[in-house]
Amino acid sequence: MTLPVNARAANYVLTLEEIGNLAEESGKPAETLMNVVALIAARFQTDVCSVYLLEPDRANLVLAATVGLRPECIGTLRLTLHEGLAGLVAEQVRPVAVGQVASHPRFKYFKEAGEESLQSFLGVPIVERGVLQGVLVVQTVETRMFPEDEIRMLTEAAAQVAPVVSEARTLDRFIAPAQEKLWALARNLWWSWDQDSTGLFRDLDPVRWRELNHNPISLLNEIPLSKLERRAGELVLHGRINYAYRRQQEYLQADRTWGATHAGVLRPRPVAYFSAEFGLHESLPIYSGGLGVLAGDHVKSASDLDIPLVAVGLFYGQGYFRQRLDRTGWQHEEYLPTDVSQLPMEPAIGKKGEPITVHIQTRGASIAAKVWRVKVGRIDLLLLDTNVDGNTPEDRELTSRLYGGDGRVRVRQELLLGVGGFRALKAMGITPGVLHLNEGHSGFAVLEAIRSRMEEEGVSFDEAQPHVSREVAFTTHTPVPAGHDRFNGGLIEEHLGPLRDGLGLSHDGLMALGRENPGNPHEEFCMTVLGLKLSRRANAVSALHGEVSRAMWTGLYPGKAEDAVPIGHITNGVHVPTWLAPQMFRLYDRHLGIGWHEHSGESRIWEGIENVDDGELWETHLSLKSRLLEFVRRRAKDQAERRGEQAETLQRLNRVLSPDALTVGFARRFATYKRANLLLADIEKLASMVNDPNRPVQFVFAGKAHPRDEPGKRVLQQIAELMRDSQFADKFVFVEDYDINVGRLFVQGVDVWLNNPRRPLEASGTSGQKVVLNGGLNLSVPDGWWAEAYDGLNGFSIGTGRTHSNMQVHDSRDGEELYRVLHDEVIPLFYQRDRDGLPRGWIKRMKRTIRTLGWRFNANRMVMDYTLKCYVPAAGGTSSDMRIRG
Repeated sequence: MTLPVNARAANYVLTLEEIGNLAEESGKPAETLMNVVALIAARFQTDVCSVYLLEPDRANLVLAATVGLRPECIGTLRLTLHEGLAGLVAEQVRPVAVGQVASHPRFKYFKEAGEESLQSFLGVPIVERGVLQGVLVVQTVETRMFPEDEIRMLTEAAAQVAPVVSEARTLDRFIAPAQEKLWALARNLWWSWDQDSTGLFRDLDPVRWRELNHNPISLLNEIPLSKLERRAGELVLHGRINYAYRRQQEYLQADRTWGATHAGVLRPRPVAYFSAEFGLHESLPIYSGGLGVLAGDHVKSASDLDIPLVAVGLFYGQGYFRQRLDRTGWQHEEYLPTDVSQLPMEPAIGKKGEPITVHIQTRGASIAAKVWRVKVGRIDLLLLDTNVDGNTPEDRELTSRLYGGDGRVRVRQELLLGVGGFRALKAMGITPGVLHLNEGHSGFAVLEAIRSRMEEEGVSFDEAQPHVSREVAFTTHTPVPAGHDRFNGGLIEEHLGPLRDGLGLSHDGLMALGRENPGNPHEEFCMTVLGLKLSRRANAVSALHGEVSRAMWTGLYPGKAEDAVPIGHITNGVHVPTWLAPQMFRLYDRHLGIGWHEHSGESRIWEGIENVDDGELWETHLSLKSRLLEFVRRRAKDQAERRGEQAETLQRLNRVLSPDALTVGFARRFATYKRANLLLADIEKLASMVNDPNRPVQFVFAGKAHPRDEPGKRVLQQIAELMRDSQFADKFVFVEDYDINVGRLFVQGVDVWLNNPRRPLEASGTSGQKVVLNGGLNLSVPDGWWAEAYDGLNGFSIGTGRTHSNMQVHDSRDGEELYRVLHDEVIPLFYQRDRDGLPRGWIKRMKRTIRTLGWRFNANRMVMDYTLKCYVPAAGGTSSDMRIRG
């Protein structure tokens, strides 16, 4: 007789009391697991019950407890997530029930386990607090079709035992303790800005660490357990591993934080921070340049400050392109697939305990996207990925490349980022209190938020829109027209038509939200206009950029004077632990005090730099400069070998660049307005300068031009060709494939950082801010952040900020001024030495730049400004706000 469902449930389901009793009886997680599987096998009347634990690499399962399989397999039977039916359960994070296992394409027979007589299989994921811990499996000798209620009840049993499984993974040693802690460090990008953790991974195998692009997951996947334990013993790493792991746990669990004091209102409804790219580390290639690196630094500082924030972006399977130059110096692009298994990502789990998939309806079809979760310290980063079964080939490729494709690809990516990103948050049970749009790419998120509010509250667009807009902060990053995405009405209707229907808007009504002149039917839809119209708080990223933005968008606010246009500014800053060299970090520890970096956004912290001995600061800088030059030589030689250069060229590249010469660095996107070739305006003066035997100057360059920016590629080619000119061959080196690692070495090692954009087209620029932290000096046009930073003694200025309506006159004047400042100010100060060989005047300026700028152009200061001036007010968390009557 078949029992009714509720009777079967009573027989099957484990109670918390039973599990607690089993735990008390054994006192050890491994024994508790054995008792649990025995109880489940009896309750479900199956021949086998097993628990497989997910190993720290999150790519393999290990048999941890079983009744019915051979006991000697416990701790030794391993399978990847791509193997067998248990692997399928873990890979898809959902139940798998098979009546006849041999007929299933994922069936794999493990002879050593004694599975030959087993026919049926039911496996369910074990999930604790939204994170996959392992797989619970029951099997029978007879063919058995598991009904829905049995699947549900085994799922409930898995939920009940999840805490025991989690404890077993943490406390019971199915793997070595050192390996487990290293994997815990590797799975959270906190390691990337922690000097001790980075040093641990490097010391395990310095050569492979460099070859694997500083990816700890790839490194740990390569090192067998026996070798890891041997290396840890040889290098006495166990104490360092324990220390780094303990500090990570203390960091994650700390509750006395700046955010706990100042941003508590955001805890129940966090900030949702949308960005098209995130530059967090070179091993996670989902960024192209400044915008992404700024977003990465924002997230890291939000983590350090403990701001309740969830970041939302896209996962680009091929990332941004790899750059290669041919013998003529012309740039070629190469796109390589990224192996997800080598990244610190896992499927995002929704409210129902299942991996999240979002769907976005267009007029033509539905686009599906899975959602990955990346841990960035205390912050979750959600990345949407359309490479899923069921999508068309076109849609599967949608998120393959960053900034690739035409307008149709871009509008679809931005639809996915905005609408899909907001839906992913809802699927995770997150109701954001603030939407922060980092540029206009994610502007469609506001429309989805309005639609959601309309649906939840039964109100119209006009009623919902003001309520949503007061919770939106919009940051614009570019005064360059090409930086503002625009789409024609056909693309908007094709892709946003269903959303428009949900909003109750006409086509013209929707287009009006993205038009400067709503009455012009020929004007395209601008994402920046959408962001400005649907946000209560909008900001530029430097004081000068604020002025430029107010002038640029004054037409959106008829009747308002330019100064009254409601666009403010919060100047960008950089994340200090990410960009500060370890040697400088230790110097600051000695002179600014232990824990100084936790208060690096406060000016008082930096006063101690004046007490540093000049010789100590200079020697530290020279060691970083030496490291940079060694890196540049190695990369230059590797590039030449790839191009098949002659042996004498390779030998020459081993000797390029002198540690004694003034070294000027330039690394950034090769857009024409950044004028990388301004230096070439007077080639004879340049040759005289670099070949002066008493006061030589040398230059290191890096950067990428957008694949479709032919003028930018020609500028890059001009610079690269100097490496083949006999006048400059040993004094100019271009390093290919600019990324975070290249940028890090450049900003930590140069004497001078050159920045000469065509004012006022640089919104902020943050590379020079990273140089400040490491004691380098800026030589820059007073544009972006430098316009508010330069005080006459903390670096060098190219001109006074004058511009000219004639671009050629403007560039010619700036070029002349660049040569004048180099010849009259920079070079003499650098080579003016005392009897100890120290450039005292130069070091004095180094100290001043660190003291006056280190705290101001700092991501902690930036995120605190966003929190107090945007996030908390948008969330209704201010305790006073007195408005002046007109």
